[in-house]
Amino acid sequence: MANKNLPLRSVFAPVRALFVSDASAGVLLILVAAAAMVIANSDLASAYEELFHGTISVLVGFKLDTLHLWVNDGLMAIFFFVVGLEVKREVVCGQLATPEQRRLPVLAAFAGMAAPAAFYIFFTAGDPKLAHGWAIPAATDIAFAMGVLGLLGNRVPASLRLFLLTVAIVDDIGAVLIIAVFYTANLKLAWLVASLLVVGVMLAMNRAHVSRIWPYVLMSVLLWFCVLHSGVHATIAGVLAALTIPMHRKDGNSLLERIEHTLAPWSAYAIVPIFGFANAGVDLRDIGLDGLVAPLPLAIAAGLAMGKQVGIFSSIVVADWLGFAKRPKGASWTEIWGVSILCGIGFTMSLFIGELAFPDYRVLIDEAKIGILSGSIISAVVGYVILRLTTEHPDDHSADPD
Repeated sequence: MANKNLPLRSVFAPVRALFVSDASAGVLLILVAAAAMVIANSDLASAYEELFHGTISVLVGFKLDTLHLWVNDGLMAIFFFVVGLEVKREVVCGQLATPEQRRLPVLAAFAGMAAPAAFYIFFTAGDPKLAHGWAIPAATDIAFAMGVLGLLGNRVPASLRLFLLTVAIVDDIGAVLIIAVFYTANLKLAWLVASLLVVGVMLAMNRAHVSRIWPYVLMSVLLWFCVLHSGVHATIAGVLAALTIPMHRKDGNSLLERIEHTLAPWSAYAIVPIFGFANAGVDLRDIGLDGLVAPLPLAIAAGLAMGKQVGIFSSIVVADWLGFAKRPKGASWTEIWGVSILCGIGFTMSLFIGELAFPDYRVLIDEAKIGILSGSIISAVVGYVILRLTTEHPDDHSADPD
């Protein structure tokens, strides 16, 4: 009986692998993005558009009066809050806690943001209309990239999985700084001062060893409301609030980790998929063939699929050669190259920055989505194939992330 069922089990084994371990969140993103694309190009396109972009009558006059705005400025603030918690944990007591641990991820992340921006500027030929989108191909999607690695199981060295995770975390820090500095306009001083005062109160709560969650929740919501009206993008409030959460409580348990463990699944399996579904849909019938090969999507796709791997891989080679930082332990150069390509998966943060870069140009936002999706898919497929054909470390458990 066992032998008879073996072929059937072997057929379903790869399918099962898609929905376990690191792969599940990434695969869910793929599914919702595909669903959004199908709906946006079907008879349901107008309903999809009305659902997310139609004005909510009871909210007329409020800064957020569409479901799309609530997803991007509201729900995504929680996503950025979780990112902030993760960053603080890693810097305080995790994989970025010492200068030696930070060297390679910080260098690789910086090069992995600068090179895609350079590719973008080159392919857009300095077009001033498109210049504001230079940061779109600069970010790596943690869930998507780790999902692809999850499909490979133990074939990839544990040190490379850790490297990809830390680079993506540093990458997120860079993306947050870019949003705060380059995608902020029309600052309102009173609201900005109010935001800083709220942050000050939260820091005082931290210093006073306030260990209950609800005061931080209330102050975080107040901070989000102030930042929303300050001119700085509202999601930055999530990061600022996260950095004020105390790492340890009086009883020795970590309040930060408790909150992170509670919110992380909601972020990965609800908030990010909702964001992906609300933002990935683009009607290809409206764009046409010319739009698919326009400078903007080509520049973004080139930045993700080519710029990311050039920047990250070359920085590792140079750092290892100079002795500044050693390459990931137990990994071949081919494997490092494959993971560098996977860093070109820029789905979530790239879509987010794309919306900020061209707020008044719906056509450019749609073209940006095409570039993001195509560049991310190319990076995922090529990176997976290279790693699948060249790696096999079934017994490697060194440097496993906590």
